[in-house]
Amino acid sequence: MSEKKESITPMEHYNMSDFLRGQASKIITSISEKDKTGFVLKHGKPLVVIISNERYERLLKEGIDINEY
Repeated sequence: MSEKKESITPMEHYNMSDFLRGQASKIITSISEKDKTGFVLKHGKPLVVIISNERYERLLKEGIDINEY
């Protein structure tokens, strides 16, 4: 019997230029309020991933410390 895989929701993408144009607060607040994660892109390439604190806390409770990877 095959197991059904959960679908993976793609992360939002944000351009570094949005942060430089004063949108950082808006983007970070949105990620926090919607409990999401997102890529920050520079020249079209992923630079960093930002994650809501709630999601990070859930990962820690599950025994996943992203700082170890």
